[in-house]
Amino acid sequence: MPTAPAPDDEDRGYRSPRTVADVTRENVRAMRRLERLAAAHRSAADRVAGAVARWCGQIGFVWLHVALFAGWIAFNAWPGLPHFDPYPFTFLTLCVSLEAIFLSAFILISQNHEMRLAERRNQLDLQINLLAEQENTKILGLLSRMAQHMGVLDADGDPEIVALEQATRPETLARQIERAWGEEERGRRR
Repeated sequence: MPTAPAPDDEDRGYRSPRTVADVTRENVRAMRRLERLAAAHRSAADRVAGAVARWCGQIGFVWLHVALFAGWIAFNAWPGLPHFDPYPFTFLTLCVSLEAIFLSAFILISQNHEMRLAERRNQLDLQINLLAEQENTKILGLLSRMAQHMGVLDADGDPEIVALEQATRPETLARQIERAWGEEERGRRR
């Protein structure tokens, strides 16, 4: 019988919880470790773009622009003051346009980074779900054989259990979902 690998220091407390709160705490710690690992591997561009996007996403950014634009327009529209950008404020328009170009680039870089993180989380989630499905299929098979051995379940077994004991193939499941969606769409069009 194969033996399980020896747990490293991070895993020692992970599989020996005493309460649901312990399980939750360990799961949160595991996710934070993954987030720290992802943050440590960010490029300089991702870090700068993230900082800019965080600053631009705050109300202080909006109020700063309201104050700057109001001051710019007031100074250049007030009679008797030397106007460096008179109405229609062409230089202000140029500055705002350049800022919008750079801000959109920073925000897109930040969103791309977040999208890569979300994709990794989705892959992790999928792998955990597949492992859980495989474990459940194995447990269901063992329980079914135990029930048959104890005479609780007839030899032919329950047809639902027989169907559920089959290994789930992600590719087959994806095709079945696509067919079901297609049938649903065709039904709606009629």
